[in-house]
Amino acid sequence: MENAAIRIAFPSEKKSLEELQLRASLSNAGDRVAVLGNPDAIELPMEQIDAGDVFVLEISGRTAGFAAVLPRADGDMDLDGLFVEPEMQRRGAGRRLVEHCAQIAQSRGCGALYVVGNPHAERFYLSHGFELVGLFETRFGPAQLMRKPLPAA
Repeated sequence: MENAAIRIAFPSEKKSLEELQLRASLSNAGDRVAVLGNPDAIELPMEQIDAGDVFVLEISGRTAGFAAVLPRADGDMDLDGLFVEPEMQRRGAGRRLVEHCAQIAQSRGCGALYVVGNPHAERFYLSHGFELVGLFETRFGPAQLMRKPLPAA
């Protein structure tokens, strides 16, 4: 992926990143009905942006996707969001963002990166080193709780 860079999101990008989140979510048939029925689910908390926990992937100067992390009470970290522009999906953008978030978690002393994944995202996360560890109840029903072990920093 040439001319690709990941950087921390700017507060001024909140609205445009939420719009990207909406486009990415609506492009997935598994998410479309839930998102249309719950438009408040499309939210990127300003606190995450201000904390430097939202990362934007740019390709040739254009925003291709973003990911957000969230510290867990157990000292590890959650991959709290991963969204890629529909026309950029299946080209390595999601992989780059997962790798970046795993490196961030590792640099902060975390032993694992967790994600609550929809069933249609299971193959993606399994192929990127996550393992199923159980179910997690979300407002949209049960989802897979997955864990990616991280080597010690």
